[in-house]
Amino acid sequence: MFSIAALVPSPPMLVPQLCGHQVASGDAPDEPVVVLRAAALEAAATLADRADRWVVVGAGARAETFEPGVRGTFRGFGADVVVGLGPGANADAPADPQLPLPVLIAGWLREQAAPGVSVRARVIAADTTPGECARFGADLRAELDAGPAPWAVLVVADGAATLTLKSPGYLDERAAPFQSDLDAALREGSRAGLAALDPDLCAQLRVEGRAAYQALGGLFAPDPADPRVRTLYQGAPYGVGYDVSVWEAGR
Repeated sequence: MFSIAALVPSPPMLVPQLCGHQVASGDAPDEPVVVLRAAALEAAATLADRADRWVVVGAGARAETFEPGVRGTFRGFGADVVVGLGPGANADAPADPQLPLPVLIAGWLREQAAPGVSVRARVIAADTTPGECARFGADLRAELDAGPAPWAVLVVADGAATLTLKSPGYLDERAAPFQSDLDAALREGSRAGLAALDPDLCAQLRVEGRAAYQALGGLFAPDPADPRVRTLYQGAPYGVGYDVSVWEAGR
């Protein structure tokens, strides 16, 4: 049975070893990366309170599925931090350095906030059409609702990466109004707003999470009303739009 969903972004800086910021090392509590990390950990802990089995949804170069025994490493992002998708992950198996970033982030959050949880990850191809993304989410909901055991869904997605001159994609003047509309849709849990995201514009603005956002909207398609959303963080401190929130079915 589907229980709850959460949305987090995928910046590698969430992992302290990758940026030198330790959560409990006396950093300023209002430092952006510390605030963002704390929000993401809170979202993961909220999921763990409701379900000990998660499905992670993210976007990547191609469609892929990863089971709880998978291990990966952040070596390609600057430090050999190894994470697993479940408590039974084979510690003797080599860690995959090519694991998609959303899956790595989900594995790190699981280990920090819910080490007993088992995670299955499903990566959607970034060029999947909006309709196919919505169907992916709706099909996932039907699959999870088919059994009595509670399941949580963790969606890992980033907004526009073209908001400032220092953004990964440089500055695009269209990005700020786009991100403002996306932020509003996420705060409101607007299924229509997410479904309306234009793939071509999102590609131009480097909205890496477009497919995952639209799958999130599809996840709540069976409900009579838009989901209830509790926003834990929303901002773009490094020129990329980030949202951390908890989503529950509307009534």
